[in-house]
Amino acid sequence: MYVAALLGNFFLLFLIATVRSLHQPMYFFLAMLAVADLALSSSTVPQTLSILLSPHSQEISFGACLAQMFTTHTSFITESTILLAMAFDRYVAICCPLRYTVILTPAAIAKTGVAALARSFCVMVPVVFLLRRLPYCGQRVMPHSYCEHMGIARMACADITVNVWYGFATTLLCPGVDVMLITASYALILRAVFRLPSRNARLKALGTCGSHLCVILLFYTPAFFSFFAHRFGRGIPQYVLILLANVYQLLPPALNPVIYAVKTKPIRERLAQAFAQAGQRC
Repeated sequence: MYVAALLGNFFLLFLIATVRSLHQPMYFFLAMLAVADLALSSSTVPQTLSILLSPHSQEISFGACLAQMFTTHTSFITESTILLAMAFDRYVAICCPLRYTVILTPAAIAKTGVAALARSFCVMVPVVFLLRRLPYCGQRVMPHSYCEHMGIARMACADITVNVWYGFATTLLCPGVDVMLITASYALILRAVFRLPSRNARLKALGTCGSHLCVILLFYTPAFFSFFAHRFGRGIPQYVLILLANVYQLLPPALNPVIYAVKTKPIRERLAQAFAQAGQRC
């Protein structure tokens, strides 16, 4: 799955960078999503594989653990923000098509990317300080395949109530708010679509949103399920929780390029053209 995520997302980035017809707002957001996917999976999988495959690489330093945690959660929040921006892109494209190029200028898209990163950093920097202030009394084994906020906090020999509530609040106020805004955006989109007079026009408008909706479900469903299972799933075996956490780290990055390649006509055509050229060379 990690190899599929690397190949698929690098191919998308190469395609968007080299094909001028793809230099449009929707594909720029897709490029941002591919970068976030690469960061999300690459922040955990290489270290996990090295620990599993090498008997001489069974440890990670506390500083490296904090860095991994920071990168993982920052990538997740950034990707959530980008999905919200993509929902706004679809809203403008369907509900305000005449103003699309005026609203979503290259400068506005660049500012959106910077805002997504800034938001993630502002949320995650306090977590680093909250973890560094805790005393750790010698427990060195984390029952997980990568470092995450509550996994590190539970190794401390002190009260971690602040960490628990901060983690819960940031989950509700970042991806939770993003999901509500995405839902509101699609409610407005559906209202506009069903007002269109032609059935073909309605189907075409819905078709432009299909790939984005699939990616949203693929991203948020395992992530929220893993989050709530870790906090409220008292009877769930530990290995199931670890599996769920790895699924939301790997499944969206591996399948997002496939979804967009299948659902998006320009990308699908370029992919078919690339395979045809490769076949002729062979």
